[in-house]
Amino acid sequence: MGKKKKKHRVLVALSVIPGFGSRRIYKLLKNIDDPEEIFSLGKRKLRSVEGIGEASALSILSFDDWEKVDHLLEETEKSGSNIITLADPEYPPLLKQIYDPPALLWIKGNPEALSKPGVAVVGTRNTSAYGRNMAKKLTGELAEHGLCIFSGLAYGIDSIAHQTAIEFKALTVAVLGSGIDNLYPKKNADLANRIVKSGGAVITEFPPGTNPDAGNFPVRNRIVSGMSLGVLVVESGLKGGSMITADLGLDQNREVFAVPHPLGNPSGTGCNYLIKRGVAKLVQTVDDILEELPIEHSPESSVQEEKKVSWRDRELDETAVKICEALEEKPFQVDDLSDAIGVNTSRLLVSLLQLEMDGIVLQKAGKNFELL
Repeated sequence: MGKKKKKHRVLVALSVIPGFGSRRIYKLLKNIDDPEEIFSLGKRKLRSVEGIGEASALSILSFDDWEKVDHLLEETEKSGSNIITLADPEYPPLLKQIYDPPALLWIKGNPEALSKPGVAVVGTRNTSAYGRNMAKKLTGELAEHGLCIFSGLAYGIDSIAHQTAIEFKALTVAVLGSGIDNLYPKKNADLANRIVKSGGAVITEFPPGTNPDAGNFPVRNRIVSGMSLGVLVVESGLKGGSMITADLGLDQNREVFAVPHPLGNPSGTGCNYLIKRGVAKLVQTVDDILEELPIEHSPESSVQEEKKVSWRDRELDETAVKICEALEEKPFQVDDLSDAIGVNTSRLLVSLLQLEMDGIVLQKAGKNFELL
């Protein structure tokens, strides 16, 4: 067995000790030069490591479930995945800086993608047309600036973020809340394969065979934010994984960004709440994100013209379509527009606000509106 495989075997063994946890493994690796020696050390040496008490030292000294360890290594090989540990040079440096970095990552794909500068793009599974459009628009523009897109492979905003990154030929990394051989959601298996084939990666800290239990997903979210320079919440209610990811990002000293939503959109209340609390920066354009990130942009990328997308290519409701068709003919003052399309002014203003936030309509003085 090669030296790297021996090291992996030791760290897998530590990871299966009940209640041991990644934090203690991290402490051991910081204080023990050669991980292979850990199971050969005496109790006094183990106790000298900060965070390793009597119970933890005895757990290491009494460990004998090497059969389980070897089974996990066999399952890793069968699944076509590899292991990256905290002691490996491929381990993402930003993730190593968080309070409790995972000791092990199972990976399919390109390990270099984990260390690329990038942004976490997260949001609800139950998306609105506005949320979907903003996810595509902002992810595409981040991708054009060479940033990796980190997300969780869930339905909704996560899937859109991964798909858009692939379309723009950018790297993207999906973090699972299950074992690498137990992809969830299963309907996103094709998307996971495309992520890997495009040069990105699918990763998890959970060993092979782990089911997608509900409690795993809040835990995995610290990895999504931890690998990123910043977290962009595109659309979220007041509760859910995206809000957890935003809070974790704040704890990890990451920049947090949120897309503002019309007041009538219940799936956007979380974004508005983050902005209202002053913990997330309001995002209207991709520059609102880029100017906060510690990265350099080439002159070409910074002046790259935004691709104009026709309103006809967007998913719009009936009122929005009527507005755009009317404004295509000429600009309108809001009251005149109300008369022209037969929609009352209050409802019309809500739709106009959403179109304006979506970059389709421009408002000028006197409540005059025109298409961009």
